[in-house]
Amino acid sequence: MAQLNNGRIVAGGLAAGIVMNVIDFLVNGLWLGARWQQQTEMLNAGLAAKSAAMGMAGWIVYDLLMGLAVVWLYASIRTRFGPGPRTAMLAGFAAWFISHLAFASYWFGGMFTWRLVAASSAGGFWAALAGAYVGGMLYKEAEA
Repeated sequence: MAQLNNGRIVAGGLAAGIVMNVIDFLVNGLWLGARWQQQTEMLNAGLAAKSAAMGMAGWIVYDLLMGLAVVWLYASIRTRFGPGPRTAMLAGFAAWFISHLAFASYWFGGMFTWRLVAASSAGGFWAALAGAYVGGMLYKEAEA
């Protein structure tokens, strides 16, 4: 069994994280940003302003770590499912599914509306798939 190529996991994971950051910025920053801010203010007046800088930094780091996790997952499952885009997409879907199950608590906890959480989750779906594709295509097994 081939060893995982940790250098390629990091390189692919960072590339995946950058792709995910760009898509998440477009979805949650530009397209849904006003809705997030409005609903955050309804939740707690002044919270949006207090959490703006730290929140953005947190989501940037989150996407970079998710990129690493997706590429690690891809590298781990490719021996069973085969290398290539299909397996990368499977890894991206698995990471999206698990993380967005947790994000559903924003809705059922009564903090944000279903429409906002679902729209953000749909954007996250495409971010995870695109990031997994890019990161997976950069990953290669270690030379024996």
